[in-house]
Amino acid sequence: MQERDKATWIWYPGDFEIWLGNIFNNRRTERGAMFPPFWKQDSHYVTVEFSQTFHLEKAETITISCDGQFNFAIDGKLQFPAHTYTIPGGEHKLNLKVWNQATPPSLFIQGDTIHTDSTWLVTYEDKIWIDENGVAHGSGIYVPAASWNFNSPDTPPSGFHLERSEVSPISSKAIKNNGILYDFGHETFGYLKVKGLQGVIHIYYGESAEEALDKEHCETLDVLCEGKELDSKAFRYVYIEKDNHASYEEVLMDYEYTPFDIEKSGSFRCSDEELNRIWDVAAYTMDLTTREFFMDGIKRDRWTWSGDAIQSYLMNYYLRFDTECVKRTIRQLRGKDPVTAHINTIMDYTFYWFKSVLDYYQYTGDVDFVREMWPRMVTLMDYVLSRTNEDGMAEGQPDDWIFVDWVDFPMHKRGTLCFEQILLMKALETMAVCGKLLGIQSNYRVKSEELRNKIKQTFWDYEQKAYYHAIENGQINKQITKFPNMFAIIYGLAYEEERREIMQSVMLNPHIEPITTPYMRFYELEALCMMGYHVEVLKEMRAYWGGMLREGATSFWEKYVPSESGSQHLAMYGRPYGKSLCHAWGASPIYLLGKYYLGVHPVRPGYTEYEVRPVLGDLEWMEGDVPTPFGKIHLSMNQQEISVFSNGGHGTLIVKGKKIEIPANKEIKISI
Repeated sequence: MQERDKATWIWYPGDFEIWLGNIFNNRRTERGAMFPPFWKQDSHYVTVEFSQTFHLEKAETITISCDGQFNFAIDGKLQFPAHTYTIPGGEHKLNLKVWNQATPPSLFIQGDTIHTDSTWLVTYEDKIWIDENGVAHGSGIYVPAASWNFNSPDTPPSGFHLERSEVSPISSKAIKNNGILYDFGHETFGYLKVKGLQGVIHIYYGESAEEALDKEHCETLDVLCEGKELDSKAFRYVYIEKDNHASYEEVLMDYEYTPFDIEKSGSFRCSDEELNRIWDVAAYTMDLTTREFFMDGIKRDRWTWSGDAIQSYLMNYYLRFDTECVKRTIRQLRGKDPVTAHINTIMDYTFYWFKSVLDYYQYTGDVDFVREMWPRMVTLMDYVLSRTNEDGMAEGQPDDWIFVDWVDFPMHKRGTLCFEQILLMKALETMAVCGKLLGIQSNYRVKSEELRNKIKQTFWDYEQKAYYHAIENGQINKQITKFPNMFAIIYGLAYEEERREIMQSVMLNPHIEPITTPYMRFYELEALCMMGYHVEVLKEMRAYWGGMLREGATSFWEKYVPSESGSQHLAMYGRPYGKSLCHAWGASPIYLLGKYYLGVHPVRPGYTEYEVRPVLGDLEWMEGDVPTPFGKIHLSMNQQEISVFSNGGHGTLIVKGKKIEIPANKEIKISI
């Protein structure tokens, strides 16, 4: 007999994420005005049908809860509307059609043995009908229903929300013109609450005091009257001015957050207190940007971007291991068929999306998610390949945004960019690996190898020891940037000798234009770590992320230019406060320190096999935890000794060319 508590809400796969994503992505405002995303937004299917077959030893009563209106058929015969039914003994097929225009149609059924779960089938087709003999006709396609942790009839998916906790400002300061500036102590996110309000007040938010006090240029603001509730905002400072005769008693906020278990989370500590502070602030930055989905910046844009998200996923695997948020974000970004544009309209962001699915599988071992995503991977890749040029290379069309990075130097982004071809090569490799995993034959591996050869033949220069930038109007653009060259290292395009050459001719060459965003510093420093430059990377962390801390950062920024000073650090996009001071891609030290210093990474999916390759760099000691599907892997290392403890998996410690087996549930210690 099945337990009652195994009943759970079910819905059409992806519809919960698409619906929630539309709410999430449309919360952005600029100076009080709604600011929706500029890419296609899909919607959930408003009518879906759920189906399951049961064999009952005796009659059974079920209770139906439904988010929407529904009809119910037993063996093809429609039943009179009710929420409780008795199903006769024997074998029966249950079908329920649910309609809901506002939220995803979802279903919860509970009985002694009958209950909704992911074994039910669901379809959005309207082509199935049952004749008077109970025989099904038509061509509708049923797929396994989606479910999560909505396990009570009173908690439908449409009621999902994050946790909240009340917080007080740490100080307030009277400002002329009847205003007060409140400081909450650090960057935060939530709902401002003004208790005892009478009349009307004007609220100006700021990630800096300068922004909150600049009423004409601050990015976000509100006008509040009694009885009104405010939407969520990002801020550290809040400046409030009262209209005539207005008054209030107290200013508080409901801090909104995604809960996590610290006992299952990653950690890092070392002999350098500045690096410890960098890790802490990076972790706080990730926590602030881990919401219903992984967002980019909590003030601006408050959207899900695929290029930002793939880095958030990787950082998350070394911090909270929140696999549900990863899956939600991947589903939401992909949306529905037909594909009519690149993800976020950005060609490179589409290519990152493919790799994010394979990364997820590598860290979790969840083949079911790959199977779920596969049909949408195929149709998205069909779209990509339909837009390649006669050489089989990706070339930006007029309706594409070719992003690469925010750069401070002239760099053309039209034509056939080497950078984009390397990302496409990796996307095709991902399709080949995932197809093989699912037992599906394809020609993606052949296409990937063909493109690999064309990239080398077209863009590699044997004299410069570097990959050139692009082909424009049939001519090679010989500009050399770090972007394609570091991805040639990371994505395996360059072989060992080429990687060493690229390091000297490009990555360590002071004449090559520097990267100024944490976004691409993520990859730049990863390439350096892969090539053994751990000491240099630590110095870069201290200079770059430590530089933000010395400027007073309490979370890491969208961009940092060390030569700037004062309010220059706040400006971007031609706006004095346009820069995001809490941006997910600024948290990359979490990933770098976990993977390349603690040295932990999966060799086989889900950490069934893993390696630990610890590197101290210039540190005297370090210790930390890396979360995995079976628990944490703990490492402690100084200049004389290494100890490792793991809760599961088959691990190998690799140090100074030696390989030592790491048994589960037993600490090992070795001298070095």
